[in-house]
Amino acid sequence: MSFADKISSIRIILIPVFVSLLIYSKTHPTMRYFAVAVFILAVLSDFFDGMVARIKKEKSELGQIIDPLADKLLLLTAFITLLLLKQYPMYLWLVLIVVSRDLIISFGFAILRMLEVEVEISPSSWGKFTTFSQMATILWILLKVPYHFYISLIAAIFTLISGLDYFLRGIRALNAKVNSSDS
Repeated sequence: MSFADKISSIRIILIPVFVSLLIYSKTHPTMRYFAVAVFILAVLSDFFDGMVARIKKEKSELGQIIDPLADKLLLLTAFITLLLLKQYPMYLWLVLIVVSRDLIISFGFAILRMLEVEVEISPSSWGKFTTFSQMATILWILLKVPYHFYISLIAAIFTLISGLDYFLRGIRALNAKVNSSDS
């Protein structure tokens, strides 16, 4: 396991700590700041694992799976937990968009794998914008910054665009397989 993969693993380990602090903040409001600190640490780990992998040229198959998995687990858990706790201004429509997009992408990828369609697992620019905007939304809401509706709307727009982008990439890969088997 490379150093970058270990950093991604730390992000996964931080998820239950983050959720526990959020739950505990219901009765002890100052715990929210510890939850924010843990979330920021997790967000920074996303930045650093990529930087370390590039600097040390440690691109691994495990890293291509664990890094996006860590992002998905962190963000989905954060969105759902904030919605369920009801002490933060999290929008149901945003959570539905985020969860639906990730489920559709996951099912689409599984279907393509079952059909033996080669799909390159690489983040798109839209996917990176989506991850950044979703992380910013979580922080914005945790810090109770005004105008959280607008940052939520931006995250929703990027989430929808990136979902469409990944869907179209899957369709292109499927078409390429169909066209290559026809010839």
